[in-house]
Amino acid sequence: MSTKTPIHVVGAGLAGSEAAWQVASAGLPVVLHEMRPAEMTPAHQTGGFAELVCSNSFRSDDCETNAVGLLHAEMRRAGSLVMATADAHQVPAGGALAVDRVGFSDAVTQVLRSHPLVRVEPGVVEALPPEAWGPAIVATGPLTAAPLAQSIIAATGADRLAFFDAIAPIVHRETIDMDVAWFQSRYDKPGPGGTGADYVNCPLDRETYARFVEALVAAEVAEFRDWEKDTPYFEGCLPIEEMARRGPETLRHGPMKPVGLTNRHRPEDRPYAVVQLRQDNALGTLYNMVGFQTKMKYGEQVRVFRMIPGLEQAEFARLGGLHRNTFINSPALLDPTLQLKARPHIRFAGQITGCEGYVESAAIGLLAARFAIAEARGTALPPPPPTTAHGALLGHVTGTSRVEEDGAPGAFQPMNVNFGLFPPIAEAVTGADGRRLRGKEKTQARKRALSARALADFAAWIEGQPARDAA
Repeated sequence: MSTKTPIHVVGAGLAGSEAAWQVASAGLPVVLHEMRPAEMTPAHQTGGFAELVCSNSFRSDDCETNAVGLLHAEMRRAGSLVMATADAHQVPAGGALAVDRVGFSDAVTQVLRSHPLVRVEPGVVEALPPEAWGPAIVATGPLTAAPLAQSIIAATGADRLAFFDAIAPIVHRETIDMDVAWFQSRYDKPGPGGTGADYVNCPLDRETYARFVEALVAAEVAEFRDWEKDTPYFEGCLPIEEMARRGPETLRHGPMKPVGLTNRHRPEDRPYAVVQLRQDNALGTLYNMVGFQTKMKYGEQVRVFRMIPGLEQAEFARLGGLHRNTFINSPALLDPTLQLKARPHIRFAGQITGCEGYVESAAIGLLAARFAIAEARGTALPPPPPTTAHGALLGHVTGTSRVEEDGAPGAFQPMNVNFGLFPPIAEAVTGADGRRLRGKEKTQARKRALSARALADFAAWIEGQPARDAA
């Protein structure tokens, strides 16, 4: 390993793995700390790096009209390990980029463990990295070990926030009744690695849907522990039964919406609601229930989910569950380059900063690493422009969200990347013939304009940085 002072990265999840790769690819040594498998979390099942504990989807890969797809494109432009590995291990998923979760994690692990500039240090880091370590990136994710969480509280004087994130069940493909279900993506959209018929669709008529919603509402759920009872759910990942309690039609306008689908077995009958399952592994033997994260007890899950037409005999490779996530009050605690104001040798990255989603976590890991690299070289790296997906997401994490005057973290909540975080386009968006656009056409044109501006601005930001050393 190089004799240069290493950059320590705590946590080998998506953000930590991306950060370690960026640093090592710049020719600087890395010490990567990971507590698994010696000490596991409630959600992880392996000791592999970048393990995907919830969905296997990186969501939309559309870089023209979708903000997360735009983030994909920017990360590829920045030499992202996470995106390169996802592309190499993709499975069909309509317009989304989904991966074989085992193959993806194994590949990231192999790349980092075999890198000559990366030293993996096993074991729990129980306190914030001391100043003697030099530059460090804390990327311990939403399941940060309790001792380290307490150390963060002690250093910042601000209490942590918490919310629940949920895991959807996975079904064995061979147990799905394909005489009832059919393959189709919404609007037959193929997406990366797909064919336009990538999801398994299970149709429900009005009466079946009503009975299913009643069963969800009445189902027995796992009890919260005392220290969890006052913790709010993250609105972007509500348990299916919690959504059902918000009204009988909620699911039909959420994960069970029937739009863009035609029952291949009975084209004349439009489904009242549809349950979609997405391929979860490269072999195509496992499918996860899209949007069906749940806190129901295991026995209840089997009973209720087998009410879905096509899943009457379903066998589950994994049932759903919930785990507690934690994040810091980043706008109050971090500077624009993700440095902890109370201890500037430390940067934070990933979901613990209050970004939400696999790709968003990795993107913040990428940025934290690039800021640390510049600092190690004695140079200053300005943040990416707010017009880019990276810049918009960074702005949310470090300052654009409202913070209470007393520094209380209650106003700051996790966020996926979305076009609402981008500065608006100043000029009017018009059609190719100069006509004024309206409705959906206007919205799509505006998104394309935002994306085109972002890609150009991000390319300029990347090109303005010193060339990375050959690793």
